[in-house]
Amino acid sequence: MTIQTAEFVISNANVEKCPAHDRPEYAFIGRSNVGKSSLINRLTARKNLAKTSATPGKTLLINHFMVNKDWYLVDLPGYGYAKRSKVEQEKLRRMIETYLDKRQELTCLFVLIDSRIPPQDIDLDFIRRAGNKGIPLAIVFTKADGVKKSQLPQNISRFLRALKEDWDELPPHFITSSAKGSGTDKLLDYIEQINNSLG
Repeated sequence: MTIQTAEFVISNANVEKCPAHDRPEYAFIGRSNVGKSSLINRLTARKNLAKTSATPGKTLLINHFMVNKDWYLVDLPGYGYAKRSKVEQEKLRRMIETYLDKRQELTCLFVLIDSRIPPQDIDLDFIRRAGNKGIPLAIVFTKADGVKKSQLPQNISRFLRALKEDWDELPPHFITSSAKGSGTDKLLDYIEQINNSLG
């Protein structure tokens, strides 16, 4: 898939105000500081489509973007940023859960995982809950350029083994690097494949 256009549509904290449409909608979510904004910018070939920051946890709203005038990309707030107050954390948690529970337009949820570190319970728990809700999802391992080539497959395998304890069939997974652009073509091809299957 070639990205020709990627345009900001709306940001809001109320799922009821998300755009009503009949197009595929792909949401991206992950633990704060997983590199979500950088990946979105790399996927869309736009440097500043999603706001990046040296400080994690900057995405506080549900952000909709229209890609190729054909499908929606949604940038969801990150989870697990401990430096937020409990009130703020609960507000974001409810926003995310409401989106996942009520957003019928959601076609696939991409859950981003930092490939440099051991499996984190917060990621495994989030994926488990999303799976229990019956949400179509895929795993995107990020920052693959930040780990030794010999270590990367070990880290991926450890995470998938941990995930397999709760899954009979593992969701699709992709290995990406926003810095080098690796893996993004496969991710876009997967989105295109789903779009084509929807007619």
